[in-house]
Amino acid sequence: MPELPDVTIYVEALRERIVGHKLNRLVIRGPFLLRTVTPPVQSLEGKQVVDVRRMGKQIVIGFERHLWLSLHLKIAGRLHWRPVAPKALAKNILAAFEFDSGTLTLTEAGTQHRASIHVVSGEDGLRTLDAGGLEVLEAGLEEFSKVLQSANHTLKRSLTDPRLFSGIGNAYSDEILHRARLSPVAMTQKLAPAEIERLYQAIRETMTDWMERLRKQTGDGFPEKVTAFRPAMAVHGRYGQPCPRCGAKVQRIRYASNETNYCAVCQTGGRLLADRALSRLLRQDWPRSLEEMEELKRR
Repeated sequence: MPELPDVTIYVEALRERIVGHKLNRLVIRGPFLLRTVTPPVQSLEGKQVVDVRRMGKQIVIGFERHLWLSLHLKIAGRLHWRPVAPKALAKNILAAFEFDSGTLTLTEAGTQHRASIHVVSGEDGLRTLDAGGLEVLEAGLEEFSKVLQSANHTLKRSLTDPRLFSGIGNAYSDEILHRARLSPVAMTQKLAPAEIERLYQAIRETMTDWMERLRKQTGDGFPEKVTAFRPAMAVHGRYGQPCPRCGAKVQRIRYASNETNYCAVCQTGGRLLADRALSRLLRQDWPRSLEEMEELKRR
């Protein structure tokens, strides 16, 4: 799922291309894509774009007469830009927005179509789509600490809860926790002040660092290589590969269709966190450390 750094780059690229330009025509072909009825989506046609901003993981486009279009790409939705409108829309295009400056299209891989489009009126309407999470890059340490410890959850859960923190998802939470040297299952209300400050700084550094990397990678073009798995990431998507800090193999916790990646040496004091699927199978034989894991593999 595109998170804060990727969504920010999308927003910056769109601002350059559509602010001050008119939406001539739009086509929505995904049957479950449009989630609102009023105002009608066709009311955007003929209107000029006045703003593009990020709201959590959503891209919101402001039009004349206080109309807003929200694009939530979810896991597999991606945006594409063409200076000239295509003669015919490819089968994988779920929506197309033809501006007088070019055409923005939305595609979604896979069969579970989760991407969504909302059209609302006014700032009040826009707020109904906002989960309300804290923008950590705009907040101070005290405010961050208050939100973090407002409930006692694991760090992984808290960081990825959009009602608590804005724009952080599965991928960058792994990177943040690795940078902060904190366990993904550490409980928020048991953290020491120094650990909270370390986490706060890790969020700001990770997000800022990746925004700069993506800006350099994109240049003057449009971001077409948006992915949750990047070779330069420290732990996310790197199960079994060496940790760039200590060289130990990156571990994982799998649950449903997601997984958490972490370094046991850097983050959990060498303790292996129970993988739900494997620990059920192994029960009391589940290894508690990297050494036990290696010994189990040699049997």
